[in-house]
Amino acid sequence: MPLLDNPVVSDVSPSELLNNSFEELSQYVDELREQFESWQPLSSRILYVLRIESLASKMRESSLEVFQLLKHLPADLVSPSEDCIELVKLVGREEVSYTIDLALIDQRKGVELTPEVLVKIAESVGLRSNQDILIEGVVLTNLKEDANLVKDNTRAGFIKGLIYLTKQMHDYLAKIEQSQSPSDFFCPLSLQLMTDPVTVTSGQTYERAFIEKWFDMGLMVCPKTRHALSQTTLTPNFTVKAFIANWCESNNVNPPDPLELIHSNQPFPLLVGSCSADDSRDSLPLPVMDDTLKCNHIESVDASKCEELHQVLTRSASAPGIVSKVVSKANTSISQAPGETVPQPWIIPATMKETGSSSNMEAEETGGSSSMEVEVKKLIQDLKSSSLDAQREATAQLRLLTKDIPDDRTVIARCGAIAALVNKLYSMDKMIQAEAVTCLLNLSLDDSNKTVIAYSGVFKPLVHVLKTGNMEAKENSTRALVSLSKAEENRTKMLQAGAIEPLVRLMGNGSPRGKKDAATALTNLATRNREKEMVIRGGGVRYLIQMMNPAAGTVERAVVVLANLANVPEAKIAIRDGGGIPLLVDVVELGSPRGQENAAAALCVLCMDSSRFCNIVIREGAIPPLVALTRSGTTRAKEKAKSLLKYFEALKQENQRRN
Repeated sequence: MPLLDNPVVSDVSPSELLNNSFEELSQYVDELREQFESWQPLSSRILYVLRIESLASKMRESSLEVFQLLKHLPADLVSPSEDCIELVKLVGREEVSYTIDLALIDQRKGVELTPEVLVKIAESVGLRSNQDILIEGVVLTNLKEDANLVKDNTRAGFIKGLIYLTKQMHDYLAKIEQSQSPSDFFCPLSLQLMTDPVTVTSGQTYERAFIEKWFDMGLMVCPKTRHALSQTTLTPNFTVKAFIANWCESNNVNPPDPLELIHSNQPFPLLVGSCSADDSRDSLPLPVMDDTLKCNHIESVDASKCEELHQVLTRSASAPGIVSKVVSKANTSISQAPGETVPQPWIIPATMKETGSSSNMEAEETGGSSSMEVEVKKLIQDLKSSSLDAQREATAQLRLLTKDIPDDRTVIARCGAIAALVNKLYSMDKMIQAEAVTCLLNLSLDDSNKTVIAYSGVFKPLVHVLKTGNMEAKENSTRALVSLSKAEENRTKMLQAGAIEPLVRLMGNGSPRGKKDAATALTNLATRNREKEMVIRGGGVRYLIQMMNPAAGTVERAVVVLANLANVPEAKIAIRDGGGIPLLVDVVELGSPRGQENAAAALCVLCMDSSRFCNIVIREGAIPPLVALTRSGTTRAKEKAKSLLKYFEALKQENQRRN
């Protein structure tokens, strides 16, 4: 308006159009200022930056319109420089939106995002540490749940894609940080070796200083599972602490100081720009975008992606960009209005309205689940295609659709996908086979689908995958068996299909997670001596003793299975000859409450009516930890410890009588 005062005084009346343009520009500037002022530490950074970017883009267009109108005024009154105009053209180029659009397209295709793309997005929205990424995931998860409650499929689908982006960022960081030592020894928050591990009520273990800071921020959810926590009780995990200490000593590793880590809040690896190690959600008032957002188009963009994106954009003449189109619908502030309270500390106020995604534009137009059904039925037809490429694409798409949203799993099962996927378990193409078994695993997580899957004849095909698939397929087949093994009828069918032998092999050569799942499946299946003997003959006891290496992170699961097998004579001999007894004594002394309980139970079975085993256990120094267990263990652990001590006392008295 000061700029307009001079023309008015000089009897040069500005046009109504110019007045309107200045008013529009002023409105956008005010909106931007309000957005910056409304920033809250527990807002979604991604949605916040997209909103800011959308407003900045509007401000740019409005500014350029004003400049064009000012050119018609006399040059001696006002003359915007070309440098100024060029600078304004660079403001709000929607580069973050464009990058996220391309990432969501790749995500929908099942294409793995490169570290460069993940770093670019993380940097652009101010996700500077693993803690920032986990907080973003929690915030987005709750926003997605809000969208599901009001059946806003477009918004839920878009946020689902963003959640998966944060998961990929976290996995990328974890892969870098945990490459040199067992992953179970790392805190999921700090991604560093734990020195004071504590367990929360969800059963997950964290570094004490980091989980306490998490709770101090008002986040009453488990960072890893994202499940709500009823209380903030922290239970010291002495088992993990002892294993970490032993591993560090054996490998000459000095664990980091958690207090130093928590103050440094290490930045995202490969992060370019000017962020410092001190930047965090507490100290940074809002995401800072560096100069890379002000210039240049995205480099080396695949031409086919650009063409696909162009086709999506041109579906509506008014759509300047997928994300910006959806975000522009949001006319309310991201944060709560003055005086408004947030009912739960981790949930962002419902005034945030950013919705939509490239993968859900059709749903917006045709109506939610009906659009999903059309898509799923098309994918089922592709599964029956003679083209392996079409089958690979279809299984990859179904895997993405079954990943997160329970309602989607119900729709997919209702469309008849289960039978088609079971058929693909016999595919000679390892990629198709692996994707199909992962889809069935995801679908089995919904209780309403379990019966349909069980009656589809799935168990022989799952065992076939256990025998012939790649490692990912074998491990996901095992998880599917675990998911379906709650029903006794299903367990019988698994045994008839011959599941025990390949499960034992997986327990010997799988990844730590695969070994754990195989052990769990065998615990569920080997309930009678006949099945237990099959496990033992297959080398199961030897594999379980190997799993009791503290560095493997599989000790507790191995002890459960050993306790289950210990009543079989062949298992007793295998445990003794394989060096399992001293390891069981170590768990009694240093293990978790559940581990101590099962280790004591296994020793109790071994020593029952056997003076030879009693003597071996006594020589391994079991008496002091057993005495301690009678005072501080679980009810069952106390009972087993007292029984063992009675056996030892009876043996002592028998030896005295003989002497």
